[in-house]
Amino acid sequence: MRYNIKSMYNSSLPLCVTDFLGYLETIKGKSTNTIEAYKTDLIMFFRFLKIYKGISDDNLEFEDISINDIDEKFLVSITLTDLYAFISFAEKYRKNGNYARARKVATLKSFFKYLHSKAKIIDENPATELESPKINQRHPVYLTLNESKKLLASMNIKEKYYERDYCIITLFLNCGLRLSELCSINLSKIKGDTLSIVGKGNKERTVYLNKITLNAIENYLKVRDVSKVSDEDKDALFISSKNRRINKRSVERIVKKHIEVAGLDVEKYTPHKLRHTAATLMYKHGNVDIRSLQEILGHENISTTQIYTHVDDERLREAVSLNPLNDEIL
Repeated sequence: MRYNIKSMYNSSLPLCVTDFLGYLETIKGKSTNTIEAYKTDLIMFFRFLKIYKGISDDNLEFEDISINDIDEKFLVSITLTDLYAFISFAEKYRKNGNYARARKVATLKSFFKYLHSKAKIIDENPATELESPKINQRHPVYLTLNESKKLLASMNIKEKYYERDYCIITLFLNCGLRLSELCSINLSKIKGDTLSIVGKGNKERTVYLNKITLNAIENYLKVRDVSKVSDEDKDALFISSKNRRINKRSVERIVKKHIEVAGLDVEKYTPHKLRHTAATLMYKHGNVDIRSLQEILGHENISTTQIYTHVDDERLREAVSLNPLNDEIL
């Protein structure tokens, strides 16, 4: 799905922002979610600056501050100090943690780089020296092999949407799909044991389907009813109870429901955590190397995939325990 043009080009945004969002979509190929996140950050940034520089009505609520009057003169006046003031505001008043603030830094760096090197609006880039908060590497949250089996086994075969829901959970646990990728699956893109999907950054990749996944898809297709589905959505693999392509919110509810039935932590395990589970199980039990895992998950940078190497800790502990000297008492 492409970015909503009406949302991007509207009179409430400065021209420099709409042009930047258009650049992200057409040239950089950024995803809808990424563009929306950048847009949100920039709206907050310019509203803050109008307060910070004393050029907004004190009686206005923050969300009501207009930014469509931001012009080139205003952009040229922005300094590195202004940028740090905004990041401080995000921490103290918006309660943004390190990850949220790091995203805002990335937004500002990308935006001002565009203004400087592409749009040629500013002669100096104030974000060049802007530093990002230090982020401690987090271990991914995932289901163990036994918990994954428990989740699948706990699903009630007598439920109306059992085959569909079982297929959804199976795809998450075996293929490591993103939520948006699962919702966008088209039947026409399944060829034998391969599935072509458009992932993050609108990049197409091939996903290989194992036997259990193919079996789950086959069983679901036997009961999949598209008699009341519009022509626009008939190619969608997963159909909602409202007879259209299933959306992300519906899948989130489905996953939450079955996680709860299985007696697992509903607050802890989301569709994204099932993606983590697939990646961890492949790395830990399938001996998949990190480069192959990068391709499977559709990560642009290997550094993103390296969070799954935390499972090596168990292997290292086992290796040390197997040292022949471990049995010697001196």
